[in-house]
Amino acid sequence: MPGDFALTRISGLTGRLVDAGQRLVGDGSPVQHAFVYVGDGQIVQAMPSGAELIRLEDASEPVVWSSGKIMLTATERARIVAHAIWLVGTPYSFLDYASIGLAHFRIRPRWVRDFVADSGHLICSQLVDEVYLRAGVYLFDDGRLPGDVTPGDLWKLLHPKRVTSTDPQMWRLAHG
Repeated sequence: MPGDFALTRISGLTGRLVDAGQRLVGDGSPVQHAFVYVGDGQIVQAMPSGAELIRLEDASEPVVWSSGKIMLTATERARIVAHAIWLVGTPYSFLDYASIGLAHFRIRPRWVRDFVADSGHLICSQLVDEVYLRAGVYLFDDGRLPGDVTPGDLWKLLHPKRVTSTDPQMWRLAHG
């Protein structure tokens, strides 16, 4: 449905680099890209040439959709779509990848953190998080800064760890 997001794989060198970076920061997952469905068979996705509006059939094949996993009202969906379309043309920034990595190792300078928090540039997972934030839907409540999100984070959001043990230590390990 409009407002849902999808996660996809990226082939080639770019996909391998994104995958390696995600694994380095503990966000390993089978996906390397994200986009927002805006209806009428179209999506908005962040790309190195800037955020673009394209046909769903021209996008990478989705591995998983957020449909049914993140409940949205009709108003929230409309806001997500409007914000996604408004962000078409937003520049991309490879520095955002470096910043997310530095944050993981707790060595990120303030100027880098501020650069990433400025939504004047977005990588794919940041675009998803940003349009949801602008619509008043908070995907993450773990204290992270806006923009500190990878496709692997979105994957984990849609696939939370399940603990079947009643052992309190196992519960703490799974829930931080």
